Amino acid sequence: MNRFSIAMVGTRGVPARYGGFETAVEEIGRRLADGGHRVVVYCRTVPGAEEPPPAEHLGMELVHLPAARRRSLETLSHTALSVRHLIAHPTDAAIVFNAANSPLLPALRAADIPVATHVDGLEWKRAKWGGAGRRYYRAAEALAVRWSDALIADAQGIADYYRDAFAAPTTLLTYGAPLIEPGADRLAELGLEPRGYHLVVARFEPENHVDVIVEGYAASAATKPLVVVGSAPYADEYTARVHALADDRVRFLGGVWDQELLDQLYAHCATYLHGHSVGGTNPSLLRAIGAGAAVTAFDVDFNREVVADAGRYFRTPADVVREVEAVEADPEWVTHSGRRARELAGGYDWDQVAAGYEELARALAERRFPVRRPSGRRRPTVADAPVAPRPVRPAADVVPLPAPAPAVEDLPAVRP
Repeated sequence: MNRFSIAMVGTRGVPARYGGFETAVEEIGRRLADGGHRVVVYCRTVPGAEEPPPAEHLGMELVHLPAARRRSLETLSHTALSVRHLIAHPTDAAIVFNAANSPLLPALRAADIPVATHVDGLEWKRAKWGGAGRRYYRAAEALAVRWSDALIADAQGIADYYRDAFAAPTTLLTYGAPLIEPGADRLAELGLEPRGYHLVVARFEPENHVDVIVEGYAASAATKPLVVVGSAPYADEYTARVHALADDRVRFLGGVWDQELLDQLYAHCATYLHGHSVGGTNPSLLRAIGAGAAVTAFDVDFNREVVADAGRYFRTPADVVREVEAVEADPEWVTHSGRRARELAGGYDWDQVAAGYEELARALAERRFPVRRPSGRRRPTVADAPVAPRPVRPAADVVPLPAPAPAVEDLPAVRP
């Protein structure tokens, strides 16, 4: 089967303006379309939009459908309408993003549409979900294992989790890290200078630890301002907490949708503070290392998998105090860390990622997958335990970066 049709379901759609799933759909879908495949992307309509939504984007066919404007129902309601449309207009294979959509998988199976589910991170650990929401997400993971023809993990830590919790195999397909070298001319618009600020880019959600970063920075003796990019729907209380922790050195920019400006912010910061902790491989982190940013990341396996020896790590506000002050005292580390980060970014290539999706979609279309799936019965894992702070080495004992670092061409093109 040289050419096939594939549907991408369960995201906000493209053009990508929101998060990791949307970025993946755009980067993968455009490459599949360039390869001659028919790619159908299901998108959420934007309330109050003055212009009609586009029918095509970068070679992908777009289907726009509404969603309930309520956090607990938005994703599932839109995916339900998408699945109904897809059953009436079937494709050779489907990729469903987000395990939360797994209750709808039997409808696709009944319509004989092979489906892979991209299971994302440990969604049930997000603080925004109450007890019922967490129970739902844990149940949805089990249903995804039982009812998907294949599972996709975007980080080794996620693949390990599904192996340990469900004895379920996954296909490991990470995201790409674009290697970018933007100028610095746009920084003046914000009154900033290269290496003259620290940066956070995140949705305001507790598991992204924006509050920990801001609290630690405010308690530090840092002289460079902290620039915070991001906001979040449904998070007014948390946003208010973050703002209350700040002092006059913290600058909140809100959402920045100008990619050129955002890339310049990544490329020229003193350090990029990355607080994400439950979402697997994060596109914002990948874009930061692809821009050569020195990274100070929340200390979890997902982030260490990406940043490795190129970064510093934190868990608490006190850690942030130490690391921010250490960065300002050691500009040479910033230079070496940024160089090493770009080398690591070479291992995350969108062309290779898209090739992996193409092979998986072809296997689905040709029915090359096990007929019997794992039961979905859950076993206890380390992910079920409360997160305990890890001991962090004092800044004076930070192990220096390896010298010389391996060249980009010596790094693997695809994460194993």
